[in-house]
Amino acid sequence: MDLKITKVPLADIRALRDLFLAEINFQFIYNKCHGAGWADTYLFTTNGVKAGYGSIWGKDKREDRDAIFEFYLLPPLRKMASGIFPEFYKVSKAKYVECQSNERMLTNMAYEYAKNIYAEAILFEDHYITDLNIPGTTFGKKQNEDDEIEYFLEHEGQIVATGGYVWNYNFPYIDMYYEVKEDHRKKGFGSLITQELKKEAYLMDRVPAARCNINNKASKATLLKAGMKVCGHILIGELV
Repeated sequence: MDLKITKVPLADIRALRDLFLAEINFQFIYNKCHGAGWADTYLFTTNGVKAGYGSIWGKDKREDRDAIFEFYLLPPLRKMASGIFPEFYKVSKAKYVECQSNERMLTNMAYEYAKNIYAEAILFEDHYITDLNIPGTTFGKKQNEDDEIEYFLEHEGQIVATGGYVWNYNFPYIDMYYEVKEDHRKKGFGSLITQELKKEAYLMDRVPAARCNINNKASKATLLKAGMKVCGHILIGELV
């Protein structure tokens, strides 16, 4: 097998990346890295034919290129993954791997070639419809000075929670976020605004998703109560 790994512009692997996103069919949190110019891409060829691609970015600093976050091979070449992957991180000089545990190919490579693997965040996808209600509370939205829409919960005339979306994920997925005022926490407002943000996302033809830090038990409980479910974790490991 004549394997070549070449750093190329994003346009050269775009078709392969479209196949990757279509195959995984879930929110891919690293999607933003390409649009923001934070990533380098590499094309894999075998005997002169496209075989797959990989992408790296900076684990701690955006200007660094030391962490692999994408590794994709066309189905006929996947039996060679264990041979291609170490060549990729040698050529790219990557020191780390970052992956979503629900993306099996790179996760498998992480467990084969990395050490000191740990989970940094929890990933959530929509699971079921909830019917949460807090008397005296309404969900609303308004346009701010930057023409952005802000979402909020108003309880007895006071705004107690705010929320919104992060848009730079692979279509049709959208990431939700929320914040509850400190003196109104542990009263169900976080789950209620998440429920309403889910509804709004679908009205915009988007699929809601979310994530939280691995140690944030309160956010995890809030998202689960709002009908989300754990679908994976962000894993980070050191390449050996």
